[in-house]
Amino acid sequence: MAEVNTGGGDKGGKKRSKKTSTKIDMTAMVDLGFLLITFFMLTTTLSKPKAMELVMPDKEIDETVKQPEVKCSHAITIVLGKSNKVYWYECPDDAENGIPQLNETDFGDNGIRKVLVQKGKQIGSDKFVAVIKPLDSSKYVDMVSILDEMKITDTKRYAIVDLTDDEKKLTEGL
Repeated sequence: MAEVNTGGGDKGGKKRSKKTSTKIDMTAMVDLGFLLITFFMLTTTLSKPKAMELVMPDKEIDETVKQPEVKCSHAITIVLGKSNKVYWYECPDDAENGIPQLNETDFGDNGIRKVLVQKGKQIGSDKFVAVIKPLDSSKYVDMVSILDEMKITDTKRYAIVDLTDDEKKLTEGL
């Protein structure tokens, strides 16, 4: 128990009457303090979880359903690099022998967002397809950022796929 002593003591020669000490029991105050701390900890919201809505394909492939064909000229390939770099290319004019020209940009307003908006308007939002290919050196936040860009630019058709062997040669050193 805690107590507060207010009793007087002897101060040299004069004799005073002895005062009784006043005791204050602080146990209830400490209990109340802990109850208030517990109450506020249980009723507060520390942080809300953030979730992204993502539609994933079925694991089983149905052979009877015909997959939609996409023209090479209606697609753009986005390669996610390291240090928030984004590389993109279009299908070369000569798809069989052509080597695509890799363009570098970032996630800014004048970066990949501008490219996606221009291509969506040029091709048509219902035919335009974005193919997203992350490098091994890219970060998770880059994938979230590019999915945010797909939502912002209202790109309805996009796919996340692995790099092909030719693309791995094209992106060496990035």
